[in-house]
Amino acid sequence: MLAPMGSLFAELARQASTNARREVETYTREVPELGFLAKDPRARAETLEHSMWLRRRTVELSPGDSELSGDDLGCIASMGELRAGAGISLDARQQVLRVHTALMLREINEATEAQRGGGVEELMRMMTWFALQGERGIGAYRQGFVRVLRRRIPYSEQVALLARSLLNGDPISSELAAAVDMELPDHYAVTVFRFPDRPAVDRFLENEIEALVKSHRAPVMWGPEGSDGSGELIALLPLFSGAAAAENVPPHAFPELLPDLTPDHLPDLVQDFARALGRPCAVATATAPLPELADALHRARRISQAAPLRRASARLRPHTLADVFVELAVADVSFVDDWLRTVARLLETGPDLLATLDAYYCHDMHRGATAAALNVHTRTLDYRLRRVRELTGINPGSTRGVRTLSAVVTRRLSGVWR
Repeated sequence: MLAPMGSLFAELARQASTNARREVETYTREVPELGFLAKDPRARAETLEHSMWLRRRTVELSPGDSELSGDDLGCIASMGELRAGAGISLDARQQVLRVHTALMLREINEATEAQRGGGVEELMRMMTWFALQGERGIGAYRQGFVRVLRRRIPYSEQVALLARSLLNGDPISSELAAAVDMELPDHYAVTVFRFPDRPAVDRFLENEIEALVKSHRAPVMWGPEGSDGSGELIALLPLFSGAAAAENVPPHAFPELLPDLTPDHLPDLVQDFARALGRPCAVATATAPLPELADALHRARRISQAAPLRRASARLRPHTLADVFVELAVADVSFVDDWLRTVARLLETGPDLLATLDAYYCHDMHRGATAAALNVHTRTLDYRLRRVRELTGINPGSTRGVRTLSAVVTRRLSGVWR
């Protein structure tokens, strides 16, 4: 359908060449990873040709509210493939889409102003078309981008990209999930493994992690290395609607899962990953719906800083906010933390008193279970608990003892007092 002279569509057609050149220049200037367009004439010509084509098709299809054809979507997907083939990152891809959308909206506004504000019906028709077909075009671009990633990068890197896209709220996560054969639920348990010394990621460890990812259907990624050499592994455990029943939570309450509720199968994942890492780690988890995973990661990281470091064993479990809210609070109050540290120093003078208190509170102050876990007689356990009282003036089995000494033990085992 030809746009009538003097219309919004005709104005867009007249400015198509100028607008396409402006788009390429903007990519070169504002998207660092596309800076190569200034030095690669062939890539620049391909990008300019695609920009021109897309604007021509917009002017041809929007007046009659016609959809992008299969061939059109295939052409858009090929540009996504081209960008992935050039090695641009997911962040740069998102920048490209933002720049393109902003420029198209600017062009429509400029063409409207050139008509001195006339053609309201044409403007509404164009905006409606742009919203619907723009979404289809972006979907095709994402699919093309992921097709190349699937061919070019290892499975473990694809999974890491999926985890990162989920945490960033990037819509490409749906295509990445399909590429690695994973379903996307409405909720995840964002689980952080913190270790004081980051392991060397050799081929054996990569194979171990990859096998666990496929077994647990959980996307994982390595977090940034700390300035002190510490590290973290981030795993996203999917929570499908059946998890609510497993937790004895009413189905209608599932979207508001409390922070101390975790799926029954999470401890198995924790044990498996901890064994693969082969070093002491602190594990923390926070549940959230898809749009709130970034906040959940922040919470899980804070919790992991307060959780105790342990090796893979029956006592290693994912900690939640409900487990360490006291320790999180005192960490931000220096004089309280200093007092707890003083108490810890008193306990270090006794025979295995910190380890004894740790086992005592882990077993809910049950003397028989605690003695069995420590492989000592109950009389030995009683002696150690009396020694704690003598050194600190606090009875471990009292309300004050639970509040104070459990916080001392957890802060000491977290490694933050090094």
